[in-house]
Amino acid sequence: MKFNNTLATAITLALASASGSVLAEVTLYDYQEATSTYSDAYINGQFNATDGNGHGQTAYNADISLDVENVRSSPNRNLTTRFNADGTISRSSAANAGSVSNYIASGSATVDNYFRPNSKGAFWYGSGELGLKKDQEDPFSKIGVGLGYGRVVNVTPMAKAIRLVEALTIQGALKRTPAKATYQTIANIIARESEYKSRFGIAKYQQNWISDVEKTLVESGHLNGSLKAGGVIEARDVLVDERISTRKHGWLVRAGLGVVLSNFDGSDGGDPSLDVGAEYHRPLSNSTQFSNVASFSTIYGDDDASYRLANALSVTHEMSDKIDWENAWLMDYSKSGTDGAQDVTSNAVSSTLRYYLNNQLDLNITGKVSNTDDGVANNGNDDTDTSVNMGVSYRLR
Repeated sequence: MKFNNTLATAITLALASASGSVLAEVTLYDYQEATSTYSDAYINGQFNATDGNGHGQTAYNADISLDVENVRSSPNRNLTTRFNADGTISRSSAANAGSVSNYIASGSATVDNYFRPNSKGAFWYGSGELGLKKDQEDPFSKIGVGLGYGRVVNVTPMAKAIRLVEALTIQGALKRTPAKATYQTIANIIARESEYKSRFGIAKYQQNWISDVEKTLVESGHLNGSLKAGGVIEARDVLVDERISTRKHGWLVRAGLGVVLSNFDGSDGGDPSLDVGAEYHRPLSNSTQFSNVASFSTIYGDDDASYRLANALSVTHEMSDKIDWENAWLMDYSKSGTDGAQDVTSNAVSSTLRYYLNNQLDLNITGKVSNTDDGVANNGNDDTDTSVNMGVSYRLR
């Protein structure tokens, strides 16, 4: 009997230890994708002005941009739409110099259709692009189709679930840390925010949304009765008022053929293109996101083939509930197919500290180093540019 009691105690301790180990290892990688939608939409503004000795007039530079990304995920397909617009107006310090303005806008849509639903394997895709630029004869437009492999999963719901459990634990509402399955259930409820808005309306969805999270915690035995007023307020602070940057996990590659329907320079469309792309996203921790997106496109026209290679690398670290530190390196190389035209290489490295006043508004300061090599001397961009700008960003959704 003594041996049996000792054995039972040992097994109980081992299971408790294993359970504790599992609970301690809950990460963003534990999220199993549910059908979800997420949208990021921002208006960003920056302005600076200088005046003083040697200035014929006050010099200024203003920049406003709009960045929108919408991703709808389901077991069968992912639909991604993007829109970016940037406008600038500036004036030099030379006496009587006039202002100079510019704008550029682009939009794209890509749908990835998986041959096997709910897999991270092969898919076929269709895509379309449209671009506008000041003082150009025509818009740029292009369509394409191709094949790909892999999948990128939006794991932001799990990041919010982890943050919510942390907040409720500190607040004292939870008896113990939930198991992975409970985290997953909470994350799936969070991912269905747009569904709750449709069912209950903007004014009342939060009550039902948070109530279903509460029911999950009660049914799993981690909550005594209910969240009570303090717990509900804490949950709303995390899920509604607090801004958590988008987190992604996974990789994919794609290759396909496209057709340029129209060009900025007004030349005839119909030129074929070969397009290759790759993405890699990995949360380095629950508070740090790494992303890299690369693309290669070549167009075959009447002249020699031209091509463009672009790469965007970023690392975002959540320093606190109110501060994000964003770092990025953008590289772009364009080779012209026109005789006598120069190749152009540009690099830009930036670092931004973003302070969130609330879920929609933030103040930011950005340090940036950029360089453009176009093979042309004395055209105003020979030197490396450095700048420090303060700005405001407003989140539309």
